[in-house]
Amino acid sequence: MDTMRDRFISTASALLDEDPRLAVVLAEISRDGFEPAQRRHPDRVINVGIREQLLIGVGGGIALTGLRPIVHTFASFLVERPFEQVKLDFGHQEVGGVLVSAGASYDWPAGGFTHMAPGDVALLDTLDGWTVHVPGHPDEAEALLRHAAAGDGRDYVRLSLQSNERPRPVTGAGFLTVREGSAAAGGVVIAVGPMLDNVLAATEGLDTTVLYATTVRPFDGAALRRAVTGRDTADVVIVEPYLAGTSTAAANNALAATPHRVLGLGVGRRELRRYGEMDEHLVAQGLDPRSLHERISGFLTR
Repeated sequence: MDTMRDRFISTASALLDEDPRLAVVLAEISRDGFEPAQRRHPDRVINVGIREQLLIGVGGGIALTGLRPIVHTFASFLVERPFEQVKLDFGHQEVGGVLVSAGASYDWPAGGFTHMAPGDVALLDTLDGWTVHVPGHPDEAEALLRHAAAGDGRDYVRLSLQSNERPRPVTGAGFLTVREGSAAAGGVVIAVGPMLDNVLAATEGLDTTVLYATTVRPFDGAALRRAVTGRDTADVVIVEPYLAGTSTAAANNALAATPHRVLGLGVGRRELRRYGEMDEHLVAQGLDPRSLHERISGFLTR
């Protein structure tokens, strides 16, 4: 199976052939993959070099001309390093574009903390008007990228090497119910993107409803309220592949009229300073099936 990043390159290259409104802006990362597309469309595949603030500035400038930019690099270089440009060159100028990241929270541990971005979604949460997609499979990444490219808003597509075994139908909006518990007992677990398989394994045998989220902003509060209908109180766990607690405020707002508890699981704030491998970071963050089972079942039985 190809990776999400592989699928992004092939899909974006095809989109350039299909839609003359689109342009791809790079900062060295994935440059080789886009060489064939650059030869076909030298005016719409732009590599600015290792200049991340310029990357975002060029993307915003292209948007002001009426084109729709697809801007790509590692998440830490796309959201964190040029955050002021994201805030001003897209948000303040009120233009749209598609930011597509790679690397996620700890996909390449040997790159060190400079190449990790567990806080990217939380950071974008401070800005208005961003739609955030977190696919859990390369097929979902393609579908969400095509959906974002066809629009005119501000979209962030967060790609990862972590992947679920099979894709789910995604439309760019709303949470999908993949397991339904009883209305009278149990809790609701929201699995975001590549966390789904681990959550399903962790909740096997538990009376829980599992919702699958690949578009997390806007937050589908209506789906969460439907999932807790018929219960006097609601117990909700959100398992995200980035900073723990990023979506707890959104869940609290959605359930403001219902007595509830929310547990946010994800990547901790403490930096893990040994490189290790991606799967070792997953375990260290308590996001493997065994750890998730202990944390979820412990919360739901308290």
